[in-house]
Amino acid sequence: MTPMIDVVFLLIIFFLVSSHLARNESQLELELPIAGSASDDVDQQTPRMIVNVDADGNLFLAGRPVGSDQLKERFSDAVEKEGDGLEVRIRGSRNVAYSAVEPIMRSCVQAGIWNVSYAVYRQEQQ
Repeated sequence: MTPMIDVVFLLIIFFLVSSHLARNESQLELELPIAGSASDDVDQQTPRMIVNVDADGNLFLAGRPVGSDQLKERFSDAVEKEGDGLEVRIRGSRNVAYSAVEPIMRSCVQAGIWNVSYAVYRQEQQ
């Protein structure tokens, strides 16, 4: 009975830590672009990786800084683990140049990821 309780506590800690990291990933303060139309039909079951791009062009994956050269490797590993349904969401500052976003899209294509979306504010959410 004691080993089972230990396993349960370890699982609880694992899920608490992983949910905390997922929340931090989306809470990085960024001025997202504004879109006239946006879709809220987000499937919560779809495996997703979120790449944040700040105004200086720095890339963050899972809350940690990452270089554009490391993205393809990380995306390829995730595709092997999650399968072809993996989504990459780009949260880029509205002040960032396209040259900072292009390596993300290029790495997605090289890793075989075709489901790429952008996080934006709706026009009425300003």
